[in-house]
Amino acid sequence: MLVVAALGGNALLMRGQPLTAEAQRKNVQIAAQSLAAVVRAGHSLVVTHGNGPQVGLLALQGAAYSPDEAFPLDVLGAQTEGMIGYIIEQELENALEHDRPVATLLTQVLVDLADPAFLKPDKFVGPVYTQAEAETRAAAAGWHIAADGPHWRRVVPSPRPVEIPDLRVLKLLLDRGVVVICAGGGGIPVVRLEDGSLMGVEAVIDKDASSALLAAQLGADALLMLTDVEAVYQDFGTPAARSLAHLSVAQARQLVMPAGSMGPKVKAACDFAQSGGVSAIGRLQDALAMLEETAGTRITMD
Repeated sequence: MLVVAALGGNALLMRGQPLTAEAQRKNVQIAAQSLAAVVRAGHSLVVTHGNGPQVGLLALQGAAYSPDEAFPLDVLGAQTEGMIGYIIEQELENALEHDRPVATLLTQVLVDLADPAFLKPDKFVGPVYTQAEAETRAAAAGWHIAADGPHWRRVVPSPRPVEIPDLRVLKLLLDRGVVVICAGGGGIPVVRLEDGSLMGVEAVIDKDASSALLAAQLGADALLMLTDVEAVYQDFGTPAARSLAHLSVAQARQLVMPAGSMGPKVKAACDFAQSGGVSAIGRLQDALAMLEETAGTRITMD
């Protein structure tokens, strides 16, 4: 079975943790054990991951050094793919006792420059601030900002992914039995020019949307959305909350979910399920159990 596993932000950095290499590595070590169990069970594996805090930090560092020469978001996205991919790759190799090859691929993802998202930035990146601090930074750097719960953060355009130009390379690696880490942070956002060439753009693609597109274009059997909650809940956060073991796409699309957390995961899971595969949402440590239908929420066409 070909499995695409999308690591939620908690796999790299839990809310409130310092954005240090040590903290991220400790979290990745836990994630690697769960992913290694999927491989040992005989499945082919592709791993995707987020990068919101990391790309925001790199943008801050670049602006602090030389605001007029700061690197654009597509370049920062590539940097985080390499940085985070390296940690995941190394810890997954260790968890597999170097029995399987693991490789990280910097992945370009095509978007449409006419996408309305470019006119309405809404993707959170970087650390959290008080409203006053966020407004000060926004005024100095030309940011867009928005409330993220009780905090404030920078927001950037998040266009819909439409194509993965590096798909041929991914398939070559999978055909040779390689565990592939790719499309980190949703991939490097690029547009295709009139002459057919590709060019990076200032944006961050939603990791869940890219993961669903990747899984569909690879013809994957399953898409695992790995997070820090055990399942999708009906009436989450209320006394009537209950976990849902199975949902049809039609049922899942009727649920009202938080736009900044579970909402994108459910939408991506539905999008992939419509391509004929099986999606599952649940806890990182339950990855294999989700494939075995004993944990998480499964989303299928019926």
